[in-house]
Amino acid sequence: MSESRVTYEDVVAARESLADVALRTPLLHSHVLSGIVGGPVHLKCEHLQRSGSFKIRGAYVRIAGLTESERRRGVVAASAGNHAQGVALASGLVGTSSTVYMPQGAPLPKVAATRSYGAEVIFAGDTVDVALERAGEHAERTGAVFIHPFDHPDVIAGQGTIGLEIVEQLPEVGTIVMSLGGGGLAAGVALAAKSLRPGVRIVGVQAERAAAYPASLAAGHPVEVRPASTMADGIAVGRPGELPFELIHYLVDNVVTVTESQISQALVLCLERAKQVVEPAGVAGVAAILAHPRVFEPPVVAVLSGGNVDPLLLAKVLRHGLAAAGRYLTMRVPLSDRPGALARLLARLAELGANVLDVVHERLGMHPGEVEVQLQLETRGPAHSAEVLGSLRTDGYKIVCT
Repeated sequence: MSESRVTYEDVVAARESLADVALRTPLLHSHVLSGIVGGPVHLKCEHLQRSGSFKIRGAYVRIAGLTESERRRGVVAASAGNHAQGVALASGLVGTSSTVYMPQGAPLPKVAATRSYGAEVIFAGDTVDVALERAGEHAERTGAVFIHPFDHPDVIAGQGTIGLEIVEQLPEVGTIVMSLGGGGLAAGVALAAKSLRPGVRIVGVQAERAAAYPASLAAGHPVEVRPASTMADGIAVGRPGELPFELIHYLVDNVVTVTESQISQALVLCLERAKQVVEPAGVAGVAAILAHPRVFEPPVVAVLSGGNVDPLLLAKVLRHGLAAAGRYLTMRVPLSDRPGALARLLARLAELGANVLDVVHERLGMHPGEVEVQLQLETRGPAHSAEVLGSLRTDGYKIVCT
């Protein structure tokens, strides 16, 4: 395969290589998203793929293409988690050793899974970009073959097989929307899908806190940014890949960004309404649909790109998503430090139908004769939250929402 470009024929060849390795993931119709968009919306379930994300596709195609001499030297990669697992699994299937550099603070389940597939894990830096530098140095020092997560023709061709499947599963697809980090997924899907269906629109979605593509597209070349902390760690890439950027520049119709609140609301929707557990980076496409529903021409396919989520992070994101959707209230209420004051407040909340999740009593820093109560409440939605707050304030409670 060419080292400088990727063709449709490369994607077709990649699918043949993946025939007994990658799953043909299902396309699920989403009634709730279809109602929001005003036309059919489907979810491409790559979070159900082997190793928990689409990354096994590109990693396997790249590693399976190595010569026997290269395989004996082993491979090295860098990743926040999904590419790491894909490389580790692919290396085991091909029969070569793997070393993976991961940023400090990488989700523990992703680290454990990577090790379980047989890779040696080394922590380096706080970002994927630093880990990439260290992996490159490792390759130069040891002779191991560097498996880039997105900037290689084989990797892009492997990810492009998703585009082939989408068009075959839904020939009339109007828009494909997916997460965008370094660009391998979007570049491959755009190439494959537009080769089969030239009129299909391709939309890439970045986390607002780690969005290198808008500035890069405006400049006409990859521009480096410093990603801020984001729950969507899988797409927190500071600089687009050269090869993916070239394809995305010509083939992707639009790149949009989504906020942390929009990502968390999308995760909650996938869990509650689609019954799918997806990681924050994997729901960016759904977040964009929720934020800009009339932008996407149906039928729409949103790629759920990964499901390797840390349970602790999932709990935090769900709470964040519930709060953003107006279903989770955190408040501080000063009360008289007398018997029965807290009981009366809790009884009133019960009358209003609010579910009390947590109560904290605080006396330090309060005036004599007063205490402050911190409450976490579950409500039925924004209207119910407003009703609860309004009723309590009418009753004379001085509430500060946090």
